[in-house]
Amino acid sequence: MEHQLTRPTAAAQPFDPAYDPVHAANPGAGKNYAPTYWIATAETPPEDDGPVNHDIDVDVAIIGSGYTGLSCAIHLAREHGIKATVLEANGVAWGCSTRNGGQAQISAGRLKRSQWIERWGVDVAKKMHKEVAEAFDLFRDLIKSPEIDCDPQDGGHLYIAHRDKVMPSLEKESRLLNEVFGYATRVVGRDEIHRDFVRDAEAKGAMYEPDGMGVHAAKLAFGYLKLARRLGAKVHTASPVLGCEHKGDAYLLRTPGGTVRARAVCIATAGYTSPGLHDLTKHRLMPILSNSIVTRPLSSSEQDALNFQTRIPLTDTRTLRHYYRMLPDGRVQIGSRSAITGRDAVNSRHLDRLVEGLYRKFPILRGIEVDYSWWGWVDVSHDMMPRVFRPDHNQQLFYAMGYGGNGVMYSAQAGRRMAQMVAGKGGALDLPIFTSPLPSHGLLTPFRRLGQWGMYRWYYLKDEIL
Repeated sequence: MEHQLTRPTAAAQPFDPAYDPVHAANPGAGKNYAPTYWIATAETPPEDDGPVNHDIDVDVAIIGSGYTGLSCAIHLAREHGIKATVLEANGVAWGCSTRNGGQAQISAGRLKRSQWIERWGVDVAKKMHKEVAEAFDLFRDLIKSPEIDCDPQDGGHLYIAHRDKVMPSLEKESRLLNEVFGYATRVVGRDEIHRDFVRDAEAKGAMYEPDGMGVHAAKLAFGYLKLARRLGAKVHTASPVLGCEHKGDAYLLRTPGGTVRARAVCIATAGYTSPGLHDLTKHRLMPILSNSIVTRPLSSSEQDALNFQTRIPLTDTRTLRHYYRMLPDGRVQIGSRSAITGRDAVNSRHLDRLVEGLYRKFPILRGIEVDYSWWGWVDVSHDMMPRVFRPDHNQQLFYAMGYGGNGVMYSAQAGRRMAQMVAGKGGALDLPIFTSPLPSHGLLTPFRRLGQWGMYRWYYLKDEIL
């Protein structure tokens, strides 16, 4: 049965720049989008199914309409014949999926391959690498769908050493990827970076990975929305889940407009997961703010001076890394860490710090106009790795989150994996990210932000001084 198309749900509430998921009961209802470059240049969002306005019974309810939730809906329909119902508090992809840097990399979580080996051993690390390689293939295939026109800029990823002292470890990681994982990375010198990629003044060398892609973050999300709805999913916006009760063989999801009764529930709320959403996700993530800016379009002489020969994603080797690239319309986008609390997010010093980071890399851009500035919450897990998991085998409840800033690509596969689990086809998923829960912060929960404050200062000393 085809959907009756409606207009995209209009925002009823203004954007709240101080929103903080650690303290907020929920992300709101019908709030406007953050003022990102992506939203400003994606044209009007596609049609959705409007708010829930009465009690309904569904097979599978997905909480969160970002990349993960929509991918889960797509794959439930395409691979398992299940038409899901997606519940979104605000507009489609209101959270992480329209506030990121649009960088797809062959990774999941924040750990390097060498750290996978330290944690799990070589055999499991190899299987994990195979998983993310399969994920990138899935992502490339998915964005070929006619509904998804996300301005892809394929061609690899450059991991740039911002100091000479980083080069030995970068060279070691490259050898490991080649010799142990059979993944053809290569080390690139400063002169080659400046000649063939970009004249980044900080660059001392780099590791080139053949898989990496820049995308338009909002066009990707809106494309997922169109594909999910064509396949039969319903996507209800302005419908925050205010309570999730397991009763008998069903879940009762309370929204402002009515209760949704579902056989199974998938949680895909990432950095916007409210503490009160469900006990099984409470305090399992550390929401971390990331800032992003986009400059005015560069003139031809500025582009020549910077020698921007590439449009692939660029990342530096700071612990609190910068991610940056040239956008298709000639603007430079760069992002990095931001405030610790939502209340402090509007403080201009965070914007000033990021702009200064841009100037260090590209001195000729000092004083350039910044046309877009925004921030968003990143879903960092306690052990720096994502999970796609069913936390209680007596319940049909699943979650996929914890990407740590590397979710643009892997979220597509995570949604697919969660769909497999819902459909009862997840028996062969034996990697640790599928068989263990997101670790709890436990007794550290009240002190997490104090610890974050201390770690940020240690990271600065390690990255810039020591």
